[in-house]
Amino acid sequence: MQPLTNRVKVVDRKPMTFWDKIYIPAIAKGMGITFTHIFKKKPTVNYPEKTRPFSPVFRGLHVLNRDEEGRERCTACGLCAVACPAEAITMEAAERLPGEENLYREEKYAAKYEINMLRCIFCGLCEEACPKDAIYLSETFAPANYTRKGFIYGKDELLIPDPKTQPEDYAKAKGDK
Repeated sequence: MQPLTNRVKVVDRKPMTFWDKIYIPAIAKGMGITFTHIFKKKPTVNYPEKTRPFSPVFRGLHVLNRDEEGRERCTACGLCAVACPAEAITMEAAERLPGEENLYREEKYAAKYEINMLRCIFCGLCEEACPKDAIYLSETFAPANYTRKGFIYGKDELLIPDPKTQPEDYAKAKGDK
């Protein structure tokens, strides 16, 4: 019978020697390996004080973008929700009322926009599907939470700060994107 892999080893059943019985060579070999690890660079990062550099293609929390005048870019077209393979995005559209031209860019806007982060697989397809560049995945982690409701982000948590009224918060939220 042919083995499926070439990793098959025949078990050696010969009796143990004196040195095998006292385990001194095995212990010395293990201590040697441990001693070599003392001088290697430690992979642990002390998180609050230092942060690890991320890949340029890292996908973190979702952000709903604004234009330069502070108006919401999202037109509630639904392409991001359709493109999401995990069906994590839900939205409801509404018509812009007279006098709200400074709040919304188009005649239609997202009255309700929610992302269930427990479903999200951070694939980035919503970002690619959006024709208005209204949603992008930022470089921040999803924070931990104790309840399921804490992982469902509404429009108020996703919307980036207004660049006119809060320029520092806007620049911080925008990051390198």
